[in-house]
Parts: sequence; C-alpha cells; structure tokens
Amino acid sequence: MYRKVIFPVDLTHIDQLTRALQTAIDLALHYKAEICFVGVSGTAPSALARTPQEYESKLAGFADEQGKAHGLKSSAKACISHDPSIDTDKTLLAAIAELGGDLVVMQTHTPQALDYIWAGHGDTIAVHSKASVFLVR
Repeated sequence: MYRKVIFPVDLTHIDQLTRALQTAIDLALHYKAEICFVGVSGTAPSALARTPQEYESKLAGFADEQGKAHGLKSSAKACISHDPSIDTDKTLLAAIAELGGDLVVMQTHTPQALDYIWAGHGDTIAVHSKASVFLVR
C-alpha cells in the first residue's frame, strides 16, 4: 500500500520524536517500504552543524543507523533553506513531492491556543500534501 515513508526529522530534538519515529519504522517494516528522513537546515552555522555539508552528513548517518538497526531500506534528504523558521513547511512539501512519498509520519504537539491562529508544521503538511499524513502526539 505504501512504498515510501517520509519522516521529517529535527536532529536537535531527536529525543522528542521517539513515538513518531517508532511509528514510522513500524509502518515501513509492515509495508516493506523505504523510509526517507528529511531534514531542513539553514546555511548559517548551528550547534548541530557548522556547514550544510556537515548537516547533510549527520542526517545521512542517522538514516543509515536507523536502517541498519531496524532492517529496512533508508535514505536521507537534507534540504537547505536560507530561513528555516519561515520556509520549513514549503521546503518539506517540495521534498515530499520530489521524493514521491506516499505516507508522511510526523511528530506533533497537543494543540494550544496559538495553533488556532497559526497552523503547526503537521497541520500544514496534512492540508497541502498529496501524500497521506500520520500525525503522532
């Protein structure tokens, strides 16, 4: 049913993505689908990586580690944005379409008052993506 599971990942908060990550892995294993870890980073140095190339290498390493640990086909796509704080949704939507993802699994949070004014990343992806979207709290 699903061929490619897309898992947007923020490597700086990987410890907060445990439930969603396990859900994505379980679904990829169940459907014998590839899982692609997509990350969005800026061009400026950060605590995680000094350069876009270093970020791409860390994301690829994470994807490889997950694939080997769980016995599934994995890949990574690092998307570099000039301003991730405003471009993340647009960048993720473009990556999902480019990669041909048919299922997106994302971590989300309990809705708060501000979410009724500005949609979260998961909400925006669910509304605008052609892929099915599974939001995990």
